[in-house]
Amino acid sequence: MIVCGLKLTHDGAVALIEDGKLISCIEVEKLANSPRHSSIDDASVIPGLIEAAGIQPEAIDLYAIDGWGGYDQTALALQPRLEIGEANNRLSAKDGPTALTLDVAQYEERAAKDDLLRPYRFSGLAMRGKTVDYASYLHVADHVSSAYCTSPFSASGDSSYVLVWDGGMYPRLYYFDAERVAVENLGPLFLLVGNVYSIFSQHFAVFKVAGGFAKDDLSIAGKVMAYIAKGNQQEELLAHFDRVYREHYDQPMGFANKFAKTIRGLVSQDEFSDDDILASFHVFLERLLVDKLAKKLARLRRPSSNLCIAGGCGLNIKWNSAIRASGLFKAVHVPPFPNDAGSAIGAACCAMIRESRRCTLDWSVYGGPKIIANTPAPGWSSRVCPIGELARILHESGKPVVFLQGKAELGPRALGNRSILAAATSAAMKDELNRIKQREDYRPVSPICLEARAASIFDPGTPDPWMLFDHRVRGDWVSRIPAVRHLDGTARLQTVNHDENPVVASLLDEYEKLSGIPLLCNTSANHRGRGFFPDVRSATEWAGTSRVWCEGILYEAAGARTPSPTDTSAGQS
Repeated sequence: MIVCGLKLTHDGAVALIEDGKLISCIEVEKLANSPRHSSIDDASVIPGLIEAAGIQPEAIDLYAIDGWGGYDQTALALQPRLEIGEANNRLSAKDGPTALTLDVAQYEERAAKDDLLRPYRFSGLAMRGKTVDYASYLHVADHVSSAYCTSPFSASGDSSYVLVWDGGMYPRLYYFDAERVAVENLGPLFLLVGNVYSIFSQHFAVFKVAGGFAKDDLSIAGKVMAYIAKGNQQEELLAHFDRVYREHYDQPMGFANKFAKTIRGLVSQDEFSDDDILASFHVFLERLLVDKLAKKLARLRRPSSNLCIAGGCGLNIKWNSAIRASGLFKAVHVPPFPNDAGSAIGAACCAMIRESRRCTLDWSVYGGPKIIANTPAPGWSSRVCPIGELARILHESGKPVVFLQGKAELGPRALGNRSILAAATSAAMKDELNRIKQREDYRPVSPICLEARAASIFDPGTPDPWMLFDHRVRGDWVSRIPAVRHLDGTARLQTVNHDENPVVASLLDEYEKLSGIPLLCNTSANHRGRGFFPDVRSATEWAGTSRVWCEGILYEAAGARTPSPTDTSAGQS
């Protein structure tokens, strides 16, 4: 059976699963240098994306579309017995020049008893002049399925809790029963929707918006997570947050602005800096999350103590780490696409579960579009460059290199196939990478490290192949790798081994032989506000670096100087 999962709204993507194996997932932001979080507004592109994976659209057995939107309250009032899916949401799109309206399931369930994995069946998806039937699943169901089906728990037949905290919903706990192949809704932890983090933050410090009314912004949360290292946690502020939440909460979607304004009225800038407010608010939400999880688990006592985390808030590595460090769970799994980048995969997984009762997905994080090794920009030369030579260039030149290979990573983080790599031995390298990426100076640069060596350099240094947990740089390494140490002493570690990414692992092996250091700086290779570079041409036209390496070929800008093996004058800058 071949299932095509579709995410049409922001973070649009086309995912293909054949007999339980993920063939590909093409996020449209990773095509043609498209803007981050691009949606699929024109359904006529879908057949081409299916064919790019080597499958003909006629071979698709089932299309599954991610759910979206809220309930039509007027329709529900007039017909209170309407079931979800009958009071469905509609998406406006187009099929080439033709307007297209598609019915889809909703964002989340109406009641705890609703069957989360229920398909809602519609017709009207245009596919090259033909109209095809499709199923649609709740948006939250797609998060649950993408997290559980990619977990080691599903692979071993174990059940798991699934925590979903997305921008438009409360943090809600589910239980995926592997034996029954069913999902139990265990209810919300508290009544703050996920975008409270980004909206609240836009009332303070560098994030402050004009007019005093903030809206959800998908680019803000990750920046805030980095920025809070500039502030200090203040217990008095935590008490204020708790009181405002208890005494002033009135509605989910409008409360974040009210929350921030109420806090601003309670504390003056003379008492607490904006940096301290943001740092303390982060801790307030973190404690609330862990405390409410602990209380709910104490009441529930389900057989499994595994946890999967999904929803946009699953990209917050500090909250993930706090949950893992709490000891509440035996093991914690966060997929590399906990946000909506994984929703197309989740929709396809829902269909896979429903049609075949298969709950385990055979997948790789490197399942995106393949790199295109086309002609570089004018003025760039090219030559064969083995991995060992590239390691020497990185070590001796002290300059960053765009590193492109194979299929792009799934999800928002560059994990070695669409990366900019550089030596981490100079503190100035973080500033250099932020400069060429046009990023704020407080943004961290991640280390990509050999898995076998990580525990000796980082605490805890456990395997973290998708950069989703916090690690602290150990004392004797602080001065050796300053470029990857954040302001708070932590690092957003990615670990690599020869099974997961043999090319990058070999590069790190060769680099360690030369430098004694088994890691490099790693940041995403892309234009500002765009998806990863899809080809050599884009990377060389960008010209943020003077070297681009792509699958054994080194491209160099005119004037770039490659140190010779005997050159001792090339220092690390």
